[in-house]
Amino acid sequence: MNSQSYSYPLDPSWTTAEMEQVIAMLRAVEDAYEIGIDRQEILRRYDAFKQVVSSKAEEKKIGREFENSSGYVLYRVVKEAQNSANKQIKMAGKDND
Repeated sequence: MNSQSYSYPLDPSWTTAEMEQVIAMLRAVEDAYEIGIDRQEILRRYDAFKQVVSSKAEEKKIGREFENSSGYVLYRVVKEAQNSANKQIKMAGKDND
């Protein structure tokens, strides 16, 4: 995994546990682009993420902020995991070199 030069979009009102759930989801997105990740793991992390970020508007805001800073697209990874029959998700797109 590359060393990142960006920060995660977090809400200071979240508890530590909630921040950890959001970060776990964003790390799954990173893994989907960088090394590949188990499809079920993405779906598990997304379910936990949605416990913290329940509104679509907030999810889109976090996704936009994360994409702007990292180049990785939360929405694309989640849709791929939901619609794919593959066990492993590996996204193409961002050049990580």
